[in-house]
Amino acid sequence: MIKVESLKIPEVKLIKTETFFDSRGLFKQNYHLDEYKKNGIKNEFVQDNFSISKKNVLRGLHYQVNYPQAKLVQVIKGEAFDVAVDLREKSPTFKKWIGVILSETNGYQLYIPRGFAHGFLALKSNTQFSYKCDNLFDDKDNSGLRWNDPDINIKWPHLSNLKISEKDKFLPFLKNTKTFLY
Repeated sequence: MIKVESLKIPEVKLIKTETFFDSRGLFKQNYHLDEYKKNGIKNEFVQDNFSISKKNVLRGLHYQVNYPQAKLVQVIKGEAFDVAVDLREKSPTFKKWIGVILSETNGYQLYIPRGFAHGFLALKSNTQFSYKCDNLFDDKDNSGLRWNDPDINIKWPHLSNLKISEKDKFLPFLKNTKTFLY
C-alpha cells in the first residue's frame, strides 16, 4: 500500500510505502506501476542509479535541459536531506524549492517531475541513495545549479564539514544558467 502526498510544489510528491516487519527482517514493495499511475505518477522509468555517500556529502543540484529527467528517489540506508528546485520559467513556483528527509527509517520516496534540479545532503555515513529516471543520462546535456545560490536560498541542515565535488562547487548560479521554457 502506498500513500502519495502533494507538497508545497504540488507536482512534487512524497510517497509513503508500507513496510512489514517480522522476525526475519522486513518486506517493502518499492514500486508498483499501477499504484503510481493511479496517483498521478505516469512516467516510464528507464534508468536506475545508486550512490553511497559519506556523511556531509552534498551532491547537486543537477538536471538536464534537452533531455530532462523525472526522478523517483529514496534512501535505502542512512539518511539524506533531499531537494528539488523548480526551474520551469512559466511555473508559479519557479525558483522555489522543496526539501524533505528521506531515510531507511521512514522509507519515504520523493517524486521529482521533469523541469526540476535535484540534489541531496547525506546526513549519515554510508547513505545509500537510489533513484529511477524516466530519461537516460546524457553527459553532453548534464547541467547544474550551485547548491548555495542566493536566489534560491535553500535551507540546508548541518552545513559543517561539507564534502562537495569540484564540479559541483563551481556550478553556475541560476541567473547564469539555462532553465526550462515551460
